[in-house]
Amino acid sequence: MLIRIDGDSTAPIFDQVAASVRADILAARLVPGDRLPAAREVADGLDINVHTVLRAYQQLRDEGLVDLRRGRGAVIAASAAPLAELAHDIRALVARAASLGISPATLASLVKESTP
Repeated sequence: MLIRIDGDSTAPIFDQVAASVRADILAARLVPGDRLPAAREVADGLDINVHTVLRAYQQLRDEGLVDLRRGRGAVIAASAAPLAELAHDIRALVARAASLGISPATLASLVKESTP
């Protein structure tokens, strides 16, 4: 697993780390039961603060995508499985929005507003 961040991005680093993990779940490169690298290992590899990685892992936990287990670390949760099933639908929605001239930011806002 390779966690990617963009130093030139305006997005907070913890959001980028979480987005990278989400993308790997969406692409089925990570499946339920897979362990994420230790926060210290990720922090050292990306030259960022370990608390930044922990914040990203906590965000993923709050989304129900990761289980944080003492002594076992961060593990992809069973509840993350449906995300990979949505990959095709998400790509189709993004492509349709782009063909209509809708920006990714606007699409994201519309999706957020439509959640119950």
